[in-house]
Amino acid sequence: MTERAILAGWGGQGMMTLGKLLAWTLMQEGKEVTYFPSYGAEVRGGTAHCHVVLSDRPIHSPIVESADTLIVMNQPSYERFRPSLRPGGLLVLNRSLIEVRSEEGVDLLAVPASEIADELGNIRVANTVMLGAYNQVRGLTTAEKLQAALDRQLSGSKAALLDVNRRALAQGAEFARTRHPNPSPAV
Repeated sequence: MTERAILAGWGGQGMMTLGKLLAWTLMQEGKEVTYFPSYGAEVRGGTAHCHVVLSDRPIHSPIVESADTLIVMNQPSYERFRPSLRPGGLLVLNRSLIEVRSEEGVDLLAVPASEIADELGNIRVANTVMLGAYNQVRGLTTAEKLQAALDRQLSGSKAALLDVNRRALAQGAEFARTRHPNPSPAV
């Protein structure tokens, strides 16, 4: 199994956190992982994206040129990174902030992540909603292992965010389960 993913959004939308959570979780399972972040000039509010490669084999480059999965949180990120998604790849987009177009030749999961997060009481957990949906479709790890990664990431001063992030992870997985019932394992 090798999964090459690009995660993109505005700075502050949690794409780096999402990438770190994925990499750390799968690293704990003994997988080979790379995490390569890139921040825009403004960081919060500017563009931010990361490349994450997860594999059973040694990884030769952390750069993702042809993504198996593209997770995008906003329209500018969609426009910029959509050409990087390989034919047949998985496109997980935040339909709350992205105009959904007809997408042929890809596996599309349009998640209302910002709306779900707002209903949960904290718009900042939209990234965790996306993580739950993505993991449900790809089956990269168990929900329990992602919960453990959240517990680790959200300790100390961030512990107050743990409950809402747990619920966001579950809501994202449930959304994907009902809209994309047949998980497609990573390539």
